[in-house]
Amino acid sequence: MASYGNVTKEQAIENANYLLEIGNLEKIPVIRGAEGPLTGDATVYYPEIHGPEGLGPIRPPETVSGKFLPFSSIFKIIKAFENDITIVDIGRNTTLAMTFLLESDLMQKVNEFFLMGGAFLVPGNVTPLAEANVYGDPTATKIVLSSAQNVSLFPLNVTRYAYVTSSMAEIIRQQSKNPFRTLVPKVINYYIKVYEKLVPGIPGAPIHDVISISALVNPELCSFIYKTVVVDDIIGPGLGVTIADFRPGSSNLLENSTNKVRIAVQFNYQLFYQDFLDVMTGKIVK
Repeated sequence: MASYGNVTKEQAIENANYLLEIGNLEKIPVIRGAEGPLTGDATVYYPEIHGPEGLGPIRPPETVSGKFLPFSSIFKIIKAFENDITIVDIGRNTTLAMTFLLESDLMQKVNEFFLMGGAFLVPGNVTPLAEANVYGDPTATKIVLSSAQNVSLFPLNVTRYAYVTSSMAEIIRQQSKNPFRTLVPKVINYYIKVYEKLVPGIPGAPIHDVISISALVNPELCSFIYKTVVVDDIIGPGLGVTIADFRPGSSNLLENSTNKVRIAVQFNYQLFYQDFLDVMTGKIVK
């Protein structure tokens, strides 16, 4: 599903179609998602980090299709594959929250949810305390975490160390056997230059979103801890903060909660490194 986040919903749809076109994967549907947060706040985009169109220096050509399926299509997919489907949400949780607001019983047929978001015991990346995806719509994240079963959360604790480097970009450029071999190195090097300005001395650019996808196919990638997670959705300095009780020997927050979130607390960088290169240099499996 394509929705607002780093770019507008319309741009996200165009980007998705562009990438599918490059990969000759047009049979994969693009489903229209939300165009703004449930909070009703104006959306803030970050072109200085993600590029004007959200793909670093890449601008999709004007010939790219903007086709999409309606939002309700997600429910048809869940019905077709009930109890055998995983949803990976690597952006604002607005669209996912809407699925629970509209079809809460059906959403229990989803096997598991992998979410990229939050920060525990580490600084935020959009405020001193909050991570961008949760901060972008804390109301949505609160709905999802209180409604979904079998949630795995990949916070900044691990994603901020998911570095890609210029040497990795060069390996992809030289060895890739897929149609993205020229695009991916350009995007990687763009992000590296951005982060070199933001965090001088950083060894590469953290690609936060990829961790949750890599963990889906590499269960041994991360170590986890189960906690009840509270989201601060009150306007103020704590807006968008994710809270869990990490005190040794302490009782969990909201012990009566039926939903415990599986939080990634460590990950195997070497496994991530090799998996990323294997995917980005390998042939596309259709």
